[in-house]
Amino acid sequence: GAQKDRAVTEAEWLRKWETGNIGFHKERGHPLLQKYLDVLLNGRSGLRIFFPLCGKAVEMKWLADMGHSVVGVEVSEQALKEFFAEHKLPYCEEPVPEISGAKRFQSTSGNISLYCCSIYDLSSSIIGKFDGVWDRGALVAVNPCDRQRYVSLMITLLEKNAAYLLVTVSYDPNKHKGPPFYVPESEVKSLFG
Repeated sequence: GAQKDRAVTEAEWLRKWETGNIGFHKERGHPLLQKYLDVLLNGRSGLRIFFPLCGKAVEMKWLADMGHSVVGVEVSEQALKEFFAEHKLPYCEEPVPEISGAKRFQSTSGNISLYCCSIYDLSSSIIGKFDGVWDRGALVAVNPCDRQRYVSLMITLLEKNAAYLLVTVSYDPNKHKGPPFYVPESEVKSLFG
């Protein structure tokens, strides 16, 4: 209710990165990913794992170092470049022909590919499908009016036996305008089924 009409523009997100107002970024791996890693991997190796609205999440390198292929998407080119710089990872940058103005930053090892564009510009025909998703700050960052669109896209990116780890936050939405936005468990269930 209180947040349903709230919308954060792409320019506002870019400004957060430019001004260092990135309290949502975690310098260390998220303890819930560590705790539920076995649920994500389910005994499998060499998975393709998607990081929606990835920022410069340190977990991307952690999972890539385990032998998984990591793909992320983020509107902030600065965030993506900082990711590679902070991990001292060489990378190449190339345009994404299917998406006007988009770029792909790929580690020279080939196991980390980060797309700089709107998540809504992506499709499985461009980035493929995934065995797992780590959604630590995406659903709660998506504007409430775009949640159904976001979840519909995410579902098209999942392989049949994919695992989807989702972290949300619980608080009184009348006291904080978001983001992160409040997404109650009932809404998560109605969105993802």
